Amino acid sequence: MKHLYRKTLPLLLSTCLCGSAFAMEVGQVAPDFELPGRTSAIKLSDYKGKTVYLDFWASWCGPCKQSFPWMNDMQARYGTKGLRVVGINLDQKNDDARDFLKDTTASFDVAFDQSGKTPKSFAIKGMPTSVLIGPDGRVISMHSGFKPEHKAELEQQIKQALHLKD
Repeated sequence: MKHLYRKTLPLLLSTCLCGSAFAMEVGQVAPDFELPGRTSAIKLSDYKGKTVYLDFWASWCGPCKQSFPWMNDMQARYGTKGLRVVGINLDQKNDDARDFLKDTTASFDVAFDQSGKTPKSFAIKGMPTSVLIGPDGRVISMHSGFKPEHKAELEQQIKQALHLKD
């Protein structure tokens, strides 16, 4: 438990310090970022023209682990139609994230934010939190948590953003 507090306290404090002036709203342009990735830097602006499912996660987050197979599936099904899934890891130690990724496949782009600046700019309050961003760079929706009963709704939002019919 002490280990969990050591990892989450900085994130909780940083998100609490985000005032309402930083609240991300549907329709706003998503703030750009540049973060180290597994092989090269990841910049949100590089995905302009694509629909982005941006997911904030950490190695110690149980629901985050549950979301990875679903995000892999979404990337596989809709990647050729313009979807890019991007996971942003918020562990303070990259080794924790890399150990997680050894056991949990991520067939999508993964970035690492040890400083916690990106969740502040998106006003993230918990993990996992996903932000669906349209090809124009504007936020379409935000969703906190991950439960199996939400998968269909999240997929429907992705399909609508991609202008796909059922």
